Amino acid sequence: MQRKFEEAIPQGADAKTSKAAIGYDYCNRLFAMDKKWEELSAERRYEERLKNMKPLLDEFWEWVQQLNPLPNSNLGKAITYALNQRESLNRFLLDGRIELSNNRAENAIRPYVTGRKNWRFADTTRGAKASAIVYSMIETAKVNQLNPYMYLVHLLTNLPNLKELTQESLTPYLPWSSELPSWCHNDSCKAPQD
Repeated sequence: MQRKFEEAIPQGADAKTSKAAIGYDYCNRLFAMDKKWEELSAERRYEERLKNMKPLLDEFWEWVQQLNPLPNSNLGKAITYALNQRESLNRFLLDGRIELSNNRAENAIRPYVTGRKNWRFADTTRGAKASAIVYSMIETAKVNQLNPYMYLVHLLTNLPNLKELTQESLTPYLPWSSELPSWCHNDSCKAPQD
């Protein structure tokens, strides 16, 4: 929603006082409040949000409903988006664990969207499957705070030497295994010396 209002701010002298700028300011104030509480427990954040953010959010919705922009204008699109998403946008008030922004979710799926565009050009089914497997390994390594490159080096160096691939023999190579060498982790990117 914040991005929609920002995109609707007109260029020129009245940009700071435009209705889109006012909507953008409401969003910025909500984010600034929430940032102050990011270190709090979920329960405490929930309480602070209800006490401080809910009144501002209620004021925002009241302001939005008073507007009557042209439907196809950038402001009209921002208002329509906000109103259509109102229930979803208010969900962060229900639980302190819910993030105000969906940026983390969008960032998490961005590689899949990029990959989806690239996967259309896989020449064979086996090639597409191999790409998906490697892609899954990289994303799983990231989630487990591993350096994906170093983790793949470790796997590609050691897995071919296994006599048989069983659940037991593969367990030390899983991205959450405590048996992984320290150089596979993000905080240590040096490869082992031969």
